[in-house]
Amino acid sequence: MGDKIQAIRGMNDLLPAETQQWQKVEDKFRRVLQSYGYGEIRTPILESTQLFKRSIGEVTDIVEKEMYTFDDLNGDSLSLRPEGTASVVRAAIEHGLLHNQQQKLWYQGPMFRHERPQKGRYRQFNQLGVEAFGFEGPEVVLEQLQICQRLWLVLGIEENVSLEVNTIGTLEERNAYKSQLVEYFEAHLSELDADSQRRLHRNPLRILDSKSPDMRALIERAPKLIDQLSGESADYFSLFCQGLEALGIPYRVNNTLVRGLDYYSQVVFEWVTDKLGSQATVCAGGRYDALVSHLGGKETPAVGFALGVERLVLLMQECAVEQLQDQGRPLCIFVCDGDAARLKALALSEQIRNASHNVEVLVVLSGGSFKSQFKKADKSGARFACVIGEEELMNNRVTIKSLRAEAEQLSVEDSKLGEWCMQQMMD
Repeated sequence: MGDKIQAIRGMNDLLPAETQQWQKVEDKFRRVLQSYGYGEIRTPILESTQLFKRSIGEVTDIVEKEMYTFDDLNGDSLSLRPEGTASVVRAAIEHGLLHNQQQKLWYQGPMFRHERPQKGRYRQFNQLGVEAFGFEGPEVVLEQLQICQRLWLVLGIEENVSLEVNTIGTLEERNAYKSQLVEYFEAHLSELDADSQRRLHRNPLRILDSKSPDMRALIERAPKLIDQLSGESADYFSLFCQGLEALGIPYRVNNTLVRGLDYYSQVVFEWVTDKLGSQATVCAGGRYDALVSHLGGKETPAVGFALGVERLVLLMQECAVEQLQDQGRPLCIFVCDGDAARLKALALSEQIRNASHNVEVLVVLSGGSFKSQFKKADKSGARFACVIGEEELMNNRVTIKSLRAEAEQLSVEDSKLGEWCMQQMMD
């Protein structure tokens, strides 16, 4: 009898008892994303190595040390994907998905990084991710954080995760800040660990993300990027934080929060937990407005996040989550006049979802005339349009217009909108 062949270290099998829990998580993720109008995209696990060098950044741990890279029989350098965003952007450009249109996409599947395996951190790991293209304002970031918050709710872990946010400004602002950071850390060179000394002149921002407890005090005293921002970047972050407060999403500003991928800009965020030891990050993301043009497309605003399924399942087990409730299907879309109306729509859409998890609610986030918004509303397939204009905003009401049947329009009080929608679902 020959020797037994075992799975590669850090690449694990999922047995039937485990896959049941995974299926529940994936199903809930799919249903939540559908309720916000996101469509699934699937990309290959193998891509050109150049894709990740150009997107993630050559001076990153992922590209320098962690990618599984090899030459195929044609001599082309290929890599197993270490993350999902670059592949989605490549596919969106290649298939013309971003030509004069907005896209809200989600994906799932295995990613690969050669690093030391530990609980919740593997060489083959599975991600669920979300990407939105063509939305400039902070509303789309706020909606994605609502998506996260709703997912934690339906998975039963909402009390065990918390949101941390930061701004890393524009590329120009970061480059100016890096010079200050290098000067500061050079003055404390003997206090830097080996990894930080290696990163000092190549990627100094990553020093701020060091997990070494011996360096926390040094990092806390370092110059803050938020103090170096232009008025435009500072205003954007302030507006984003105001939106979080208006929507009732608790958060903490973490000035040392940076992402390990070079393509991020402006707002970044992480959902963290204290239940999984050193693997505290459950979900992370942010804006990456320059990536599409950097990979050959037209300049396109973009934002997204990803979460690790392994850590999510571990957290659910730690929190003793046993059952997951079913979630359901679509109903209405909000058509709004102005920023204040859109923010109100985001809050009211959550009110409807809170009344029942089995409902899909959309918000037209891109603005434009009522005529263009109603075209989108009709194309969405929603049964009703919930209209918020200046008059509705002043009077705390919503105008309801039927999109699928002949019916008179109605005016409903904000506080009764969830009740009204539930009645429509029963009819």
